[in-house]
Amino acid sequence: MSETIFSKIIRREIPAQIVYEDELCLAFRDIQAQAPQHLLLIPKTPIAKLSDASAEDKALLGHLMFAAGEIARQEGFADAFRVVINNGAGAQQSVFHLHLHLLAGRSFHWPPG
Repeated sequence: MSETIFSKIIRREIPAQIVYEDELCLAFRDIQAQAPQHLLLIPKTPIAKLSDASAEDKALLGHLMFAAGEIARQEGFADAFRVVINNGAGAQQSVFHLHLHLLAGRSFHWPPG
C-alpha cells in the first residue's frame, strides 16, 4: 500500500487531535467535519479499503467496531451515532487507508445518501 496522510498521523509526522489510541488503532477529529462530532478511526495496520481486507484481518475489523463503541462512550455520544465506511473512489473514499467515520451530534436521515 502506498504512503497516506493517515500513515503519517500514526507515526506522528503530521499533527492530529487524537482522542483514542490502543495497540491496533487510533481515532482523531476530522478536520473536514460533517457533523458536530466527526472522528476518524483507523487501523495501525494499513489496509487500503474494506474490500481489500483478508481473512487474517477479521480480528482487526472486529476490534475497530468494538473501539467505535468505546470511543462513542468516551466522547459522550453513545446513544446516537453513525459509522460510515466508504469503499473505493466511487463511494467517495479519498484516502486509501481503511477508516471509519464516527458521526454524531446532529440528526441523520435514512436512506443516507
